[in-house]
Amino acid sequence: MRRRQVGGIELIASENYACRAVLDALGSHLTNKYSEGLPGARYYCGNQHIDAIERLCCDRALAAFGLDPVRWGVNVQPYSCTSANFAVYTGLLLPNDRIMGLDSPSGGHVSHGYYTPNGKKVSGASIFFENLSYKVNPQTGYIDYDKVEEKAVDFHPKILICGASSYPRDWDYARMQLIAIKCGAILMCDMAQISGLVAAKECRNPFDYCDVVTSTTHKSLRGPRGGIIFFRKGKMLSKRSRSLTQVVETDQYDFEDRINFAVFPSMQGGPHNNHIAALAIALKQVATPEFKAYIQQVKKNAQALAMALLRRKCRLVTGGTDNHLVLWDLRTFGLTGKNFEKVCEACHISLNKTPIYGDNGSISPGGVRIGTPAMTTRGCLENDFEVMAEFLMRAAHIASIFLKEHGKLQKDFLKDLENSNDIIELRSQVETFALQFAMPGFDV
Repeated sequence: MRRRQVGGIELIASENYACRAVLDALGSHLTNKYSEGLPGARYYCGNQHIDAIERLCCDRALAAFGLDPVRWGVNVQPYSCTSANFAVYTGLLLPNDRIMGLDSPSGGHVSHGYYTPNGKKVSGASIFFENLSYKVNPQTGYIDYDKVEEKAVDFHPKILICGASSYPRDWDYARMQLIAIKCGAILMCDMAQISGLVAAKECRNPFDYCDVVTSTTHKSLRGPRGGIIFFRKGKMLSKRSRSLTQVVETDQYDFEDRINFAVFPSMQGGPHNNHIAALAIALKQVATPEFKAYIQQVKKNAQALAMALLRRKCRLVTGGTDNHLVLWDLRTFGLTGKNFEKVCEACHISLNKTPIYGDNGSISPGGVRIGTPAMTTRGCLENDFEVMAEFLMRAAHIASIFLKEHGKLQKDFLKDLENSNDIIELRSQVETFALQFAMPGFDV
C-alpha cells in the first residue's frame, strides 16, 4: 500500500494524505479505552484524559471554522459523514418525515436520500424517510434554484440539504436559506467535500445561513477518517425575520440534546478516541496560515487542470470549477467512466467514475471526478497538473483503442490491460513523475 501511494498519482477528490502526527494518534493506545457518552457523562470510568482530549477537539473544531461557542455546538464522535447525516435525521425527524437533497446522478450523495429509476431505495435516508431530490440543469450542469424552490414549496421537506459529492461550483446558501424559510424546513449543509475550503475562507460559508452543518474529517481537511456535526444553539432567529435585515430573537434552538442523543446511544456505541485525538491535531493545523496557503494552491491546481483539459477539447461539467474538483464528461470520447477508471488504475493513476447528469449513470457512468487536494499535499503546483492532464489524455487514447478492440467484453478488456505496452510505458512515466514528490507521514 505504501509503494502504491508513493509511486502513483492520487486524483480521487475525496482522498488526501494525513501527516505523521495524525497517523501516530490513530495508532496510539487511545484506541484501548471505552468512553461511551459525552465528556463528563461517560458510561465507563477512567475517562478523565479522554474527556480532556474530546473537549480540546471540540474547541479546535469551532475555532477552525470561526464559530462562536455561544451560538454553535459540535459533536466529533460520528464514525463517518454518512453516520453524521443519519444522526441528524434521527435526532430531528420522525420516521417517514421528508428530506430533500441533490439527486445522486446530479452529483448529490446517497446519504441525502436517493431512489434508483426502478424505485430501489439505496440508503437508509430513503428507507426510513421520504425524500424528493432536486437536480442540476441538464444543459448547464448548474443547480437550478428556481426549480429547487418550486419543488420544496410543493414537497415541504422537514430538512432541506445543500452540499454534494460531485459538484464543481460554489453554492448559493443565501438562496437556499430563503427556500428553507419559505417551506418551513431546517437547512442542513453536508460540506464533506469542501470543508477545507470553508475553513480557509476560500469558498462561501454555509455557517452564515445553515442550521446544521456536517462533514467528514479527512478529504480536504487532511485529518483522520470520520464525521463531525455542527449545530446552532442558543436563541433562535424567528423564521419570519431570518430573511430580513433586523434580527428578532425568539425561542431556543433544541438541536444540541437531540443530535447528541442520536449519535449516542441511538446510532453508535463508544467513540473512537484515537480518531478524536487525531482530529484535534488536524484541526490545529487547519487554523494556520500554512493551511490557508495549501487550500489556495488546491484551487489554483484545480483551475490549472481544468484549463489544461479544456485546451485539449475535453468537455467539463459546467465548463470548469470553483473548488477542488472537476467533472470530466467522457462521452465525447465514446468512453465510459468505468473503462477509463480501469485504464488509469493500470497506469497507477487513481480517480473515480461518476454519473454525468443525463447519462445512464446507474449502469455505466459517463464521466470521472478528478480532485487536486492529495497531490497538492505532496507539493504539486500548476505546471505539475499540466503534466497530469497529458497523462490523462494518453490514458483516454489507450482506453479508446482498447474499447474499439474489445467492445463491451469487459473481461477481455481488463485482461489485456496487464500486457499492453502502452500501459506499461505510461505506468513507468507516471511512477517516475510521482516519485519526485514527498509523501507526508511516510518513511520512504
